[in-house]
Amino acid sequence: MARMAVSVLAILLASCAAAAAASFDKEFDITWGDGRGKILNNGQLLTLGLDKISGSGFQSKHEYLFGKIDMQLKLVAGNSAGTVTAYYLSSQGATHDEIDFEFLGNETGEPYTLHTNVFTQGQGQREQQFRLWFDPTEDFHTYSILWNPKHIILMVDDMPIRDFRNLEGKGIAFPKNQPMRLYSSLWNADDWATQGGRVKTDWSHAPFPASYRGFKADACVVVAGGRTRCGATVGEEVAPGTGAAPAVAGEWYNQELDLTRQQRLRWVQSNYMIYNYCTDPKRVAQGTVPAECSM
Repeated sequence: MARMAVSVLAILLASCAAAAAASFDKEFDITWGDGRGKILNNGQLLTLGLDKISGSGFQSKHEYLFGKIDMQLKLVAGNSAGTVTAYYLSSQGATHDEIDFEFLGNETGEPYTLHTNVFTQGQGQREQQFRLWFDPTEDFHTYSILWNPKHIILMVDDMPIRDFRNLEGKGIAFPKNQPMRLYSSLWNADDWATQGGRVKTDWSHAPFPASYRGFKADACVVVAGGRTRCGATVGEEVAPGTGAAPAVAGEWYNQELDLTRQQRLRWVQSNYMIYNYCTDPKRVAQGTVPAECSM
């Protein structure tokens, strides 16, 4: 019995260790901002700052080819008009892939806009925008990207808000061959970010801070030779583009939205979506709605 109890305890401790948040100083580099980005609390907190001179940003040390990425963010409070906090996966080059969260600030008392987009082979213009059902400046909330060979699912506090499906069989490109880094930045975009650029950044409220904690990546990490290793334990290597499920990839690798999560997605999109590229009247009138909108 004692031996069994020790074994159970060891399993629980291992599970807790796997679920623990990663250290920012081991997983990320602050790439710009001249000291406005800081890693604090023994690597458990990262802050970005924006003032009239400069914003700031960071990027992951690793590249990922599929994974489930979680990050807790606390956004700029008060009058955040003109500011944008971007959090996204992206590859490089003219035909890059990209998966975006962008948080567009607003005047005091007015809600943030959560702007999402998906780029495939350099082509974006797949914007969906949402209001949030909470104040994202009062506390930390978890924003997740689940990217596997069949779906890109964006989630807020584990609530799905968007599902971009792999429709390659119908001629729609899907990100699956280009490894991507995780990036985040806080910057001034008052020419477009708030009410179409009508409301400008009020620099009397600077510096503007955004905070990050609780980073977790259950993902396939690119290693030497362009191959990937998946999961918390280094396992079987898989060549990009093969579509083969790595032996140690988590449940996320084949995850889809079950009926309950589909209902939650519909609830969010019915109540909190404020813009959808598939129903944009101008695009409909011009005949420029992307093909996936009809599928």
